[in-house]
Amino acid sequence: MACPRYLRPPQPVFLLLLLLLPPLLLLGAGDPLPTESRLVNSCIQARKKCQANPICNAAYHYLNSCTSSVSTPSPSEEPSVSADCLEAAQHLRNSSLMSCTCHRRMKNQTACLDIYWTIHPARSLGDYELDVSPYEDTVTRKPWKMNLSKLNMLKPDSDLCLKFAMLCTLNDKCDRLRKAYGEACSGPRCQHHTCLRQLRAFFEKASEPHAQGLLLCPCAPGDLGCGKRRRNTIAPSCSLPSGTSNCLELRRLCLSNPLCRSRLADFQTHCHPMDILGTCTTEKSRCLRAYMGLIGTTMTPNFVSNINASVALSCTCRGSGNLQEECERLEESFSHNPCLTEAIASKMLLHSQLFSQDWTDSTLAIMERQNKNPALRPQPWVPSLFSCTLTLILLPNFW
Repeated sequence: MACPRYLRPPQPVFLLLLLLLPPLLLLGAGDPLPTESRLVNSCIQARKKCQANPICNAAYHYLNSCTSSVSTPSPSEEPSVSADCLEAAQHLRNSSLMSCTCHRRMKNQTACLDIYWTIHPARSLGDYELDVSPYEDTVTRKPWKMNLSKLNMLKPDSDLCLKFAMLCTLNDKCDRLRKAYGEACSGPRCQHHTCLRQLRAFFEKASEPHAQGLLLCPCAPGDLGCGKRRRNTIAPSCSLPSGTSNCLELRRLCLSNPLCRSRLADFQTHCHPMDILGTCTTEKSRCLRAYMGLIGTTMTPNFVSNINASVALSCTCRGSGNLQEECERLEESFSHNPCLTEAIASKMLLHSQLFSQDWTDSTLAIMERQNKNPALRPQPWVPSLFSCTLTLILLPNFW
């Protein structure tokens, strides 16, 4: 049987790589990271399995050299892959790398995404989309514990954005993460990249209900103060581009970064209307999670103004030349996206319903007992108004 062309190293560097195979295998050994155990097939674990097979390991390294030497194409371009790279990709098609995924809250997320995008040209051979979300959504149904009675310190007519900000302040982790990005994103001399990093940390590490409540708080019509507080959640003066960038340039910068590219692919996967009727590919919770995952990247979206809940990228399509239509499609995937608009509106409605109830100390005590004793929880098929409202809000993946 003839040796594949990509296994005939044309350069001494590749020979050295094969000679170093045993040490590389030893470096790849070890217990899986705790967060990775939640994934069906983590790319990091799939890479370790590949390292144990010399053919798979050599094919992966060769494919890695292929992807690192070619610039990232735009979505309208076909990937250019040499014959040797195609042959290396074929040897990976039956490996666990082909179906590996990552998670936004996992350790070594950057390393996991690097592996995913290394084998991405192999995925694009056949019936795969060019950009498929690298993230696997793990479902958690842990109730969100809170104490609304402490909100009595606020005025009864305080807007809901202020109330959700107070709920974050009363939670140690949310408060710490919020202060971190608040300090990094404030002041006339804020560091743009530091601000983005702290924003990503908040939306990755804060509990999803706290983060969603802070960002997606409903405001009464004409309440400009509430709208301003909501829009300033993302600190637009520091986190968004200082000038007016072209949307295609923002996308180019995003595609050159594995993390941003992953978040954009995740958004396109879960917030993409399938037809002209606006039928969405996945449920609203996944679209919201993908949308919030873009915050803190080059493609950070934000509310357009203080008077409504419309969102958009901070860019323009002026000067796009013969790519004007492509640029407008990109911009409208945020500003005129029915899936995203419906997901945001539904979450804001549920947030408003949370505070529409008469929350007394006895009600909170019942909630606490229900959290401790599952037998006391209302059955999902016979929900009371209280359990329905509370479950929809506090269980982030229930839609």
